Amino acid sequence: MTRIAVVDHGAGNLVSMAQGLAAVGAEPAVVDDPAGLAGADGIVLPGVGSAAAAFDRLAEAGFLGPLRRTSLPLLGVCVGLQLLFDGSEEDDAGGLGLIPGTVRRLQGAPRLPHIGWNDVEVRRPERLLDGITAADTFYFVHSYAPVPEDPADVVATTTYGTGFTAVARRGRVVGVQFHPERSGKAGLRVLAGFVASCREASDAA
Repeated sequence: MTRIAVVDHGAGNLVSMAQGLAAVGAEPAVVDDPAGLAGADGIVLPGVGSAAAAFDRLAEAGFLGPLRRTSLPLLGVCVGLQLLFDGSEEDDAGGLGLIPGTVRRLQGAPRLPHIGWNDVEVRRPERLLDGITAADTFYFVHSYAPVPEDPADVVATTTYGTGFTAVARRGRVVGVQFHPERSGKAGLRVLAGFVASCREASDAA
């Protein structure tokens, strides 16, 4: 079975994420120490709340180096996506620097935080979005979103007052601004796509 390490940095929907991964055939393992990454086929970096607090907790737990160096597929979710970038305007938070760019406060939004369901516009092929159509919607809860330095890293966008990045990828690193673990069947398809990519990468290793 495909083992997915779910990083516990004190700010994630760990139970919902683990249940979602298990529902699509993975073996989730919640880890609060970098040693727990050993033997995993992929890593999920979840997150809710403040990017600065999440980054500080990752640093305190010793995750920064291992996450930057790992060759495993890595999925960031919501704040976890934002942590993949160089940094954030939110409290001048640091980032892992795995995708060049900065996380910025949503502009032109009718109100913040943005809480609700949006569809996504797919800009380029992405395994996680296989089978996703314009009729599928995903659950968002956030006030900030990443602005990738390279437009080629933008996989999908959505709109709340103005357009913003909903999915980004660079190499083995991918992130979604929405919560797939709270997005019903469409969200499970996203998680299934990630688990399948982890399985394929493990088989190829």
